[in-house]
Amino acid sequence: MISDRYLVLSGIMGHVVGDALGLPVEFRERHELMEDPVIDMREYGTYNQPKGTWSDDTAMTLCLMDSLKNGINYYDIMENFKKWFEKGEYTPHNEAFDIGNATQRAIVRYISGSEPLECGGKSYRDNGNGALMRILPLCYFLKDYELKETQIIVTNIASLTDNHDRSHIACLIYILIGINLINGNDLKNSINDSLKKVCELYIGNKELSKYSRLMEQNFFSLSINDVKSTGYVVDTLEAVIWCLVNTDSYKSAILKAVNLGDDTDTVGAITGGLAGIYYGYDAIPEDWVNSLVKKEYLIMKCENLAKI
Repeated sequence: MISDRYLVLSGIMGHVVGDALGLPVEFRERHELMEDPVIDMREYGTYNQPKGTWSDDTAMTLCLMDSLKNGINYYDIMENFKKWFEKGEYTPHNEAFDIGNATQRAIVRYISGSEPLECGGKSYRDNGNGALMRILPLCYFLKDYELKETQIIVTNIASLTDNHDRSHIACLIYILIGINLINGNDLKNSINDSLKKVCELYIGNKELSKYSRLMEQNFFSLSINDVKSTGYVVDTLEAVIWCLVNTDSYKSAILKAVNLGDDTDTVGAITGGLAGIYYGYDAIPEDWVNSLVKKEYLIMKCENLAKI
């Protein structure tokens, strides 16, 4: 039987590695990466950071992981976001960087006195991937919860920074895929089952139509030219699922995700979380894991989550 420690390491470290691989080439265009593809960990690049540096995607994931030891406490999660934002806690080099606009506005609202569940933007323009990039730990925490309760908790934790149904739907699809994979289910069946459940939960909600391409039979076989990898939450989720179903290993999934270009760290991280769970911690190249900044710190945080 696979241990909780191994399962958590698989997903979380898979996420961090994808983040670190993508960070040096964030915002690079696809045609540039086709000419000079990422095949290994790089250093410097977009943010002039050392090799193995991870971004806000991982820092905010660690904020959530650390809070879950206290159960679901929205104030506690926001306090961790505040410590990250103001003091550089949960970061590789003790300084927060690459902070998304919607996330920054939400944290500033909290600091200014707003209730946690009222901090996230509610406009259709507030549908970046800032919630999706940090929500992976809920796969472990909610794996034995009832579906409706899972939906409520995922929605609330997404709402801390992104309080719109379009983002909520993406986060729930992602979490349900992760739970399916943790339970040992096949990748494509996990994706289809998760989409089916979300369609039933959101029946009649117009935002569901934004994910109609994922429901189409030919989605898995789309050309790369039909896949976008921007920071828009729908594009991000589509790119992640497309990369997963069109590769056959952790390494190939992550490299495909990163080399799509644009929001490379986040697409890499989100793909890496599910690919890590599916293929297992041992499938993540050891030299990539060893190059991570604060590797032992990251492993300790994983072990703490596994104990909950």
